[in-house]
Amino acid sequence: MNPQAKLIFALSLTLGTTLTISSNHWIMAWTGLEINTLAILPLISKSHHPRAIEAATKYFLVQAAASTLVLFSSMTNAWHTGQWDITQLSHPTSCLILTVALAMKLGLVPFHFWFPEVLQGSSLIVGLLLSTLMKFPPITLLYLTSPSLKPSVLMTMAILSTALGGWMGLNQTQTRKILAFSSISHLGWMAIIIAYSPKLALLNFYLYTLMTAAVFLSLNSIKALKLSTLMTTWTKAPSLNAILLLTLLSLAGLPPLTGFLPKWLIIQELTKQEVALAATIIALLSLLGLFFYLRLAYCATITLPPHTTNHMKQWYNNKPTNTMVAVLTTMSLMLLPISLIILAVV
Repeated sequence: MNPQAKLIFALSLTLGTTLTISSNHWIMAWTGLEINTLAILPLISKSHHPRAIEAATKYFLVQAAASTLVLFSSMTNAWHTGQWDITQLSHPTSCLILTVALAMKLGLVPFHFWFPEVLQGSSLIVGLLLSTLMKFPPITLLYLTSPSLKPSVLMTMAILSTALGGWMGLNQTQTRKILAFSSISHLGWMAIIIAYSPKLALLNFYLYTLMTAAVFLSLNSIKALKLSTLMTTWTKAPSLNAILLLTLLSLAGLPPLTGFLPKWLIIQELTKQEVALAATIIALLSLLGLFFYLRLAYCATITLPPHTTNHMKQWYNNKPTNTMVAVLTTMSLMLLPISLIILAVV
């Protein structure tokens, strides 16, 4: 793909995201979502591999259906209330349809089936965009409409997402699929809290984006697509491999790393809202995610040759680590001590 085309698609992604997150009118928000979908499709299918074409087709069909539901929800609300303002969503049927539409956009259970398949058919950089930037507009719409949405529906989806995200990631051998199920699990944490504390859900999303970007870029720099490849990457970048272990543990939410901060605050807020049972369930379900992060960390750092994988040994590469990876991994590990400042800003 030539640089001019990449620049056009990058600008379109920026335009679509900005349009959705800054609009008050449903039609403008819907237009931004459509621009985003159309801009990412060529990036998914650029390798011309059958798997990539399949991923692009699945992504297009799911996103088109979700966008149709967003438009239908807003039109139903406008029909009954005369309001096109995003924050004025008050009709119960519209609220339910919008919840379903945004769950499809994000990949929340039970509308999650497309996400691992699409991520598996994409490159790691496009997978990073799908897991972070493409989730930002739907999360923003959830944030704006959160007072109108039913907490019970969101809580059910959230607990199911955390459970299935952890459960289905257990036996995966492809790093992109593992990160897809990790994303589904993290979305569960955002969905459970958004009705009670929308700002906390956004903070969770920002920290999740930070940690996921660090993991994706680390895996991209060592070209690890499978667990068997990950077992021999210590010869290419030993220091990056050691940091990857800590970043994965941060993504799992272990203290004293950055990933512990959103989980701690969400459990605290749920307890204050007297839904301690849901907080207990989601905390226990996060242990499933911890298992496959530990599995990834074990393959990356603790496994040493000789081993039985039929993979060509990678030679040590003296190339310096990307500055972006260094900054993101540092932030993924060390933001917990300044959590009071972060909370004051939020």
